[in-house]
Amino acid sequence: MATNNNLSQRQAFDDIEDPSKFYDDDGRPKRTGTVWTASSHIITAVIGSGVLSLAWAVAQLGWIAGPSIMLLFSFVTLYTSSLLSDCYRLNDAVSGKRNYTYMDAVASILGGVNVRLCGIFQYLNLVGVAIGYTIAASISMKAIKRSNCFHENGRGKGCNVSSNPYMIGFGVIEVFLSQIPDFDQIWWLSIVAAVMSFTYSTIGLSLGIAKVAESGKIKGSLTGMSIGTVSEAHKIWRTFQAFGDIAFAYSYAVVLIEIQDTIRSPPSEAKSMKKATKISIAVTTTFYMLCGCMGYAALGDHSPPNLLTDFAFFNPFWLLDAANAAIAIHLVGAYQVFSQPIFAFIDKQASQRFPRSQLLSRQFKVPFLPGFAPYNLSLFRLLSRTCFVVLTTVVSMLLPFFNDVVGIMGALGFWPLTVYFPVEMYIRQTKIQKWSGRWVYLQILSMACLVVSVVAVVGSLAGVLLDLKKYKPFQSNY
Repeated sequence: MATNNNLSQRQAFDDIEDPSKFYDDDGRPKRTGTVWTASSHIITAVIGSGVLSLAWAVAQLGWIAGPSIMLLFSFVTLYTSSLLSDCYRLNDAVSGKRNYTYMDAVASILGGVNVRLCGIFQYLNLVGVAIGYTIAASISMKAIKRSNCFHENGRGKGCNVSSNPYMIGFGVIEVFLSQIPDFDQIWWLSIVAAVMSFTYSTIGLSLGIAKVAESGKIKGSLTGMSIGTVSEAHKIWRTFQAFGDIAFAYSYAVVLIEIQDTIRSPPSEAKSMKKATKISIAVTTTFYMLCGCMGYAALGDHSPPNLLTDFAFFNPFWLLDAANAAIAIHLVGAYQVFSQPIFAFIDKQASQRFPRSQLLSRQFKVPFLPGFAPYNLSLFRLLSRTCFVVLTTVVSMLLPFFNDVVGIMGALGFWPLTVYFPVEMYIRQTKIQKWSGRWVYLQILSMACLVVSVVAVVGSLAGVLLDLKKYKPFQSNY
């Protein structure tokens, strides 16, 4: 017995002597993420509400440009994400200094005014995505109510309802979930959300296939929505907006570094992240091509901005309800994936500015489930994160234009965050010579994506202005 005690004491001493068993090289607790948890985070971030607008986007572009542009965006995202993965550590992929956030990477590698510009684009984009997901979740919850009303009373029998109560309900749920301390602890939420995203994407795909089989023909045209069905000006604006919708559907670079910071090593975090990116982009592009193209094949020029909530399909109504419930559950998790970097930024800034504040340090132990340790409730975290959720909920109630918000957020975030900063950081980090072949190629890629982003912003803003002409804040059943 004494021998066993001595062995236990020696093992405990060895563990203390070897802190690498419990801590990483930066002194933080061991990261436990894998390629698969990183893939779950990416899929949760990428296969979001954006997939529901892809049939509409393909309808604006047609059978040639629609799938081609989706593939183009997927290749650009895959390539620039690989460049960004190499920026997690400085200089050395194995032992270099870690960058914990996207902004940390920009500050370490580029510095200067780039840091401020990155912060503006990143956090505006994250706030915009949170607003877009609040709108999308409320539309899905409202669609369940309307679907049941249509089933009982027939279409057009006073089934219009306001989105506002559903936005408030979604906000209340997010207030509770936002108290999860950091990104590393929401892995389970990402896995649930990823499963839900596959669920509703599969349902949308199946309904499209069934409708094509029922009608016996594939709808649509090579050039998309024809002039005559819409005016020439509307055709141009809608084409531009379609670029923004597709860009939004691939938007996750803004949280890539934060996801990479959850991955354990060895192998190097960059190697694991690149593998996770390949898996995730392959899966999401397959789903996007199937959902967008099958939706267009089934509905043609009448493809709606939101495939499952604009009642392009009516039966079986219980399947539509299940799909919309899956969307709402998925967006609950996706909201957290995009909001956690904002929460971490607020916490970091507050601790740096007010290091001795009792509000920041004070915590209360709240009993959790039996058998679980008490939850440490931070008063500052409760106040700051609740204010953020309230802000995004109120803005969502003011501007509930799903398709236009999706287009604007996708366009604003795509070039600076997915292309420009990763390219510039990679050039600086790997010391690529100016005017060399690789440098010229990367600059051409960046400029081409800038043009796409600009036209997408213009098209989406035109859509918002048209919607505002017929909208009354807090009163519309939009």
